[in-house]
Amino acid sequence: MSFECERFRDIRPDMHRIDDIDVRILSHLQRDGTLSVEALSERVHLSRNACWRRVRQLEERGLIRDRVAILDAEAAGCGLSVFVFVRAASHDAEWLAKFREAVGAFPEIVGVYRTSGDLDYVLRARVSDVKAYDRLYQRLIAKVRLADVSASFVMEEIKETTAIPLSALGR
Repeated sequence: MSFECERFRDIRPDMHRIDDIDVRILSHLQRDGTLSVEALSERVHLSRNACWRRVRQLEERGLIRDRVAILDAEAAGCGLSVFVFVRAASHDAEWLAKFREAVGAFPEIVGVYRTSGDLDYVLRARVSDVKAYDRLYQRLIAKVRLADVSASFVMEEIKETTAIPLSALGR
């Protein structure tokens, strides 16, 4: 079991642990967050009230963070996915605060990850085309000093999901 999955079991020891019913609830909600309590309770074979209580507990424990609509990026005019690889110009708290503020201000940047290895950060951006990426790049380097920036444009999305693997939960 991975550390992250193990962490879910013991987030709040005062509340019940994750069991197979919770895993089924989470699995169904990851696929369709619009399910009504009635539909969800039928799928996991619980009464409506028991299902509602479990969903509320999962929300209170932080396992369910949000319920969102996943948009089609192409239809929304942001069909080009870009991975941006960044080497920091500095490694002090002031630079990091400025970097966090800068990347947080750009709606086109949909993911920011501090990484180990040769690169310091990997950003994921959604833009309409290469020209839109260049405009994003120009705005980013105007906001924060970077030692090196490179980008890779996604040619084909073979798999993309928001679902967290739940196989280790409930065991």
